[in-house]
Amino acid sequence: MAAAHGRMSDSADGTDDVKDTEEADGHPGAPGPPAFRTAVEALRGCRLRPQVEVEPTPAPQRLAPYAYALEAVVVDGEQELADGRLVLLHDPAGHEAWRGTFRLVTLVRAELEPEMAADPLLPEVCWSWLTGALGARGLGYGEPSGTITRASSHYFGGLAERPAASQIEIRASWTPREGLGGVPDTAAHLAAWCDLLAQVAGLPPAGPGDASVVTLPQRRGPQSR
Repeated sequence: MAAAHGRMSDSADGTDDVKDTEEADGHPGAPGPPAFRTAVEALRGCRLRPQVEVEPTPAPQRLAPYAYALEAVVVDGEQELADGRLVLLHDPAGHEAWRGTFRLVTLVRAELEPEMAADPLLPEVCWSWLTGALGARGLGYGEPSGTITRASSHYFGGLAERPAASQIEIRASWTPREGLGGVPDTAAHLAAWCDLLAQVAGLPPAGPGDASVVTLPQRRGPQSR
């Protein structure tokens, strides 16, 4: 799966930097306290729309005592439309910046048409995709933070025949509201994150959407896998 591998930063919420190097943990199913194990099992048992392929990936080690990570690719036949990474962090002692014991950290990215990437409202729209996905599923959360980055590549010389390419990156984190036994509904948060991935990929919503979320036009044709 060609998803968004990356090393999360060692900041309080993990959104400051995601580098294109991978830092392995021991095993995606590493043991932890009961609340963490329950949260991870909920992630593993979540049913998602068929266009989103999800699998475990090594998690960063320095962000929290316990971490579990998933990578995902949105596919249409043999074409990839978007990819991302979601990391569940857990600190049983709590974290001042999180205001809770769990934190979700994500990186989502997709290719865009250059004119779409130039839209001055793009950052606000992309952030609304995240908050709208969480809100549409009625999920409580706190302390959201993140960055929206758009980058363009133009080719010259021997590469001049390549068309200009633009990419959007959403890096974000939030504290999921904890429920019974101090465990958040991680399955619902994963489903909302996959809704975000699908929207970035330009797919129609799987169900009733959030009317407050603005939709941008379809992006550049996807890449072959």
